[in-house]
Amino acid sequence: MLKQERQAYILHQVNLHNQVLSANLSSDLSVSEDTVRRDLQELADGGKIIKVHGGALSLSFNDFHSPSKHVYAHTQKKLIARKAIPLIQQDMFVTTTGGTTLIELAKALPASLKATFISGSIPVIMEYTYHPNIDVIVIGDKVSKNSRITVGGDAITKIKQIKADLCFLGVNAIDAEHGITDNDWDVVQVKRAMIESAQKVVCLSIAEKINTSQPFHVCPVEDIDILITELNPDDPLLEPYRKKGIQVI
Repeated sequence: MLKQERQAYILHQVNLHNQVLSANLSSDLSVSEDTVRRDLQELADGGKIIKVHGGALSLSFNDFHSPSKHVYAHTQKKLIARKAIPLIQQDMFVTTTGGTTLIELAKALPASLKATFISGSIPVIMEYTYHPNIDVIVIGDKVSKNSRITVGGDAITKIKQIKADLCFLGVNAIDAEHGITDNDWDVVQVKRAMIESAQKVVCLSIAEKINTSQPFHVCPVEDIDILITELNPDDPLLEPYRKKGIQVI
């Protein structure tokens, strides 16, 4: 594979999953990690990604106050957020993970909504603070710099003390057989705790992440109740999830 093709693949993976690991890229591309590191450095020098130890991040992590400029599939994520809003009722307790789709959900909350939102995602929490009527509970202690979300034992303990009406789960990858997967082990533990503590789990995913997988298993798809994408619910791509008994919106 030519360097230009490798770098196009790497850039797409970074944009799609928000972060990538050098070791995974090396395996996917059948090249050495040294080659991957050089490609990452060139992409970073060109202002296309953020290079970090062991991998790279999307530019959306660099735009803390106004991330929409570099959000991949921004239009699709805004549509997903609009579809999710009717599920939230007055006075609910709602847990949310991190990610750009959850930021769009936070921005789309109606001003009249009165509810309590619980999260460890710093960018998402910041959006909640702009809302006039919702209460915000921050979980956790240690912050993952790669994901900008609180992780660790204190975060998980606090989540387990909450009985949420809804959990909005942002995902890195989802597959009907392999379940929901991620590339950050610490974040996986937080997501598992949120899933277990919620009465209903709503998965938010752009269609491009469907039928993909990442190294770390979060849960089987049967653990989610609702799947929201930008697609029409009758789209054939979503049929395997409907067959699993998941409500597709």
